[in-house]
Amino acid sequence: MGYEDLVEVFKKRRSIRRFSTEPVSDEIVNKVIEAARWAPSGFNTQPWEFVVIRKEALKEQIYQFVTEYRSSHYGEMEKNREPWQKARFPIRRGGDLDWRTAPVYILLMGDSRVKAGLPMTVRYHVHKCQSIYTSSLANAFLYMLLAATSLGLAGQWVSAVQVPLVNSRIRHLLGIPETFDLYDLLVLGYPAMKTRGKFLRPRENMVHYDACGPEDFRTDEEVRDFIRRTRAWAMATINRKADKGMS
Repeated sequence: MGYEDLVEVFKKRRSIRRFSTEPVSDEIVNKVIEAARWAPSGFNTQPWEFVVIRKEALKEQIYQFVTEYRSSHYGEMEKNREPWQKARFPIRRGGDLDWRTAPVYILLMGDSRVKAGLPMTVRYHVHKCQSIYTSSLANAFLYMLLAATSLGLAGQWVSAVQVPLVNSRIRHLLGIPETFDLYDLLVLGYPAMKTRGKFLRPRENMVHYDACGPEDFRTDEEVRDFIRRTRAWAMATINRKADKGMS
């Protein structure tokens, strides 16, 4: 694969919240996980563990755990957003959480015991140890997302599984030991909507050479303007419904 082909995969990847009911084979799921196995990790500790969830009852329970959290705590906190940001994320029961039709979930977990394999200077540096461990899991998750994109699949990144309430309920549901950390949930399936262009910052505004000072970065107002614009893009994406003929 050449550079252009690789970047094309990057450009195609999106968080998709509308899925068709078309099944995803075990072969395809294994390919997604196989890609994640090759992700870089601190001192090659490979902290990842994967739980593939296909049973409808389990998927429905996890979906309910997340939507109940979103319908209560999430919405209440959004009410406290700074006025200059304008529109809040719309909070409705279900709302953007339309991923229950996806045929498979992959829960990525970390085995905290492997931290003992890190160099001592890292192992006993609390923040650095945790950062390397978390970054390793993030690498694996990103590899899964990119692999899914290359296979024509859609993926929704559900980070709410880390929230204490949701975390504890999923642990109890699946019987996960306390030494394992829930990282994030990948909702996987075939898309029921076509991707659209992505709102991106210009490259020349974010790359600096050799040295940089305050004058080389965005002003506070420019950052606020960017936040307003990118939030508008994100909310429009979240509110999109399934495309006709794809669900």
